[in-house]
Amino acid sequence: MSRLLGIKGLLAVPFVLHSQPNAALTDVRTDDTVSNARRRYAEIMRDVEQLVNDHIEHQRRGIPERSKLKLLVPSLSIFFTPLMLEEAFMAQDARRAISSRRFVSPSFNDIRLILNTAQIMSLVKGGPLKLVTFDGDVTLYDDGASLIPSNQVISRILDLMSMGICVGVVTAAGYEEAKRYNDRLHGLLEAVHNSESLTETQKKNLVVLGGEANFMFRFNSQVPHLLEPVPRDMWALDEMKAWKDEDITELLDISEATLRDSVKTMRLKADIVRKSRAVGIIPQAGTKFFREQLEETVLAAQKVLELSDVGRRLPFCAFNGGNDVFVDIGDKRLGVACCQRLFGDIQGLNTLHVGDQFLSISGNDFKTRMVCTTCWVASPAETVDILDEFLELASR
Repeated sequence: MSRLLGIKGLLAVPFVLHSQPNAALTDVRTDDTVSNARRRYAEIMRDVEQLVNDHIEHQRRGIPERSKLKLLVPSLSIFFTPLMLEEAFMAQDARRAISSRRFVSPSFNDIRLILNTAQIMSLVKGGPLKLVTFDGDVTLYDDGASLIPSNQVISRILDLMSMGICVGVVTAAGYEEAKRYNDRLHGLLEAVHNSESLTETQKKNLVVLGGEANFMFRFNSQVPHLLEPVPRDMWALDEMKAWKDEDITELLDISEATLRDSVKTMRLKADIVRKSRAVGIIPQAGTKFFREQLEETVLAAQKVLELSDVGRRLPFCAFNGGNDVFVDIGDKRLGVACCQRLFGDIQGLNTLHVGDQFLSISGNDFKTRMVCTTCWVASPAETVDILDEFLELASR
């Protein structure tokens, strides 16, 4: 988030100096204006790219806190690969006409998409990409929907798998039965099952990890719902194996009490849902929560848990699901890391996580930045675009 805002601020300067909003009323040549703006934007992207490279070098030497970028942005996370920002800007400028705009400055979404493209370019150039993990809602399918056979992302995922790339769906949906995941992902599972281009080995490179990091299933054509549970010892991290049942119960009890208090305080028409590894609130029939109510509920739960003893012992994730709030045991950092472990300890620079919730306050994709490269999308259509970018560049 801070990374995006920082770049957006840098681009604001050439926009003001070169945008010429009065161009329609003067003799200023539009082509010259566009050229000047593009040149300055590209120069800034190149400068930031060099700052990233400097930070990566400091990471390699074990002194990341001394990099210029870390001093400028103290909240900076890990960089697993360089970012080809100048080249990515030129690609996105060709699509979005960023430097041609006279009245609308480079936006948050412009920067987000440039960073996505830069990451994809770096993975193709440096790679190899071995694992791609996806969030579910708003990433693979619309919020609350399912992955139906007509979804365009399916053919792209099959293309990834045909290249030997492992795929994981890391979702907050915490079901303990394979059938429930089959219901949500049936379009993808059926396509993999029916594929004649994928080998059986490649088909088994598809996993679903639910409840952030609690329930793993692997594709198997021979079982009823095309998914079979994976023994926990094969994928759970050592830190997860040390979790105590009494701590899990205590954390969920505290979370439930906090959620009930929020429901009462804000007079929400909500029902409490308690699961084995999660607790949350969902709207009653015909009810839609306001974003502010959801954020307040998330922050209240998060703060109470952070101040509790059990919240210091046990990782958790409190997040805004769009029209619900849940607190899960574990988080997607662990979920992606579990997928990496299952497939042979794949490294962060060979892993990409695609998700829609990267806001630091209430996004459950945010912590994946600690274990792999990431792309931030705002819709399933953007996920398709990102995969198309990767597949096109990888085929060259």
